[in-house]
Amino acid sequence: MRIFPAPPDARRPVDVCVGIQWGDEGKGRVVDLLAREYGVIARFGGGDNAGHSIEVGATKLALHVVPSGVLVDGTKLLIGAGTVASLRGLANELDMLEKLGVDTSRIAIASRAHVVFPYHATLDRLAEKARGGAAIGTTGRGIGPAYVDRAARNGITFGDLAKPEAVADKVRQALIARAPLFAGADDVPREEDVVGETLALAKRIVPHVVDGVAWLQAAIARGERILAEGAQGTMLDVTFGTYPYVTSSHTVAGGACTGLGIGPTAVGRVLGVAKAYCTRVGGGPFPSELLDETGERLRERGREFGVTTGRPRRCGWYDAVAARYAAQLNGLDGLFITKLDVLAGFERVGIVTGYRRADGSPAGIEAVGEPDLRVEIEELPGWADDIRGVRKIVDLPHAARTLLDRIAALTGVPVLAASVGPERSALAL
Repeated sequence: MRIFPAPPDARRPVDVCVGIQWGDEGKGRVVDLLAREYGVIARFGGGDNAGHSIEVGATKLALHVVPSGVLVDGTKLLIGAGTVASLRGLANELDMLEKLGVDTSRIAIASRAHVVFPYHATLDRLAEKARGGAAIGTTGRGIGPAYVDRAARNGITFGDLAKPEAVADKVRQALIARAPLFAGADDVPREEDVVGETLALAKRIVPHVVDGVAWLQAAIARGERILAEGAQGTMLDVTFGTYPYVTSSHTVAGGACTGLGIGPTAVGRVLGVAKAYCTRVGGGPFPSELLDETGERLRERGREFGVTTGRPRRCGWYDAVAARYAAQLNGLDGLFITKLDVLAGFERVGIVTGYRRADGSPAGIEAVGEPDLRVEIEELPGWADDIRGVRKIVDLPHAARTLLDRIAALTGVPVLAASVGPERSALAL
């Protein structure tokens, strides 16, 4: 099913799919839908703090590390060098997929990707506790500390797992170096447990470890097209998001180059994914947040609870100011709008069109996080029709089409498709 209206450019074999909000936009179902058009799906950043949901018939799958095209037979999958992943989490995911009859030999992980250890999770939880009221709202899975170790040149890569004695020594040294940081913790990982589990799980994981750059270049040489899959959303990017309430990796389209080891000239098209409204998990500024019955209704109708943590998501109207910013950062060629069906039954639907500071002066994205920032909301008519069976945008109720047209105009990017239900086939083109 073709989403992009024009055929791909053979000279630019890599397309990129990213979220343009605060994560949880529905990238997993979009990548799963697009996967038939690609030979390779490659995850370029993040860790198992990300959660991608896919529904195909009776099969409901929650993925945290493995790329979302895994249910498409024949598609090869790469967990790129820009990612970090726990050995236990990855092994559990492989086991789950094998029970579903999935051929996991198609799944590769780049040797330069970094391992998340149990002590990283402990450090993550301790850091959040120390922040108190300023807690970021991390998943507590150790993703941030693992990226810190990578930047500090203290990390352990998946390539290291092929050398048992060396990796055991590195784990021991890591625990010794971090011992002072564990003061007061009641869940300090024991050295013998971490080393033992690491060596046991390494046997399960090492057969999937590859030279990621060579692996991708070989796929390109064979003429295969690659879809680079992002994690989280643009507004959580470590540099360009609502810092410091961000994730620890690059979530924008440019992260595909550094996270996979490809040059920018290899990138063709960039698809942005956004909900027809906005959500956010954890702390941090969220300009369009609805702290009323409308927000509760969005949460309930949209089943807005985290795939990874189960935490309720904060809900608000579509934020076109943040979306325009994300469109510029990512160089978007098109938008895929998800969960349009959730808005059915609302008498009015809102879109944030501008920000104003406390003194009334207009502001842009740079003002997010300022105290007393106000949003300007444009209200559009809602619709009562059940749209879950609609398969063409032109057949949507007039009010729903008006909303999509307004999103496109305010974001500055054409809407190419919209999901009208959670199942893979529930799509209006």
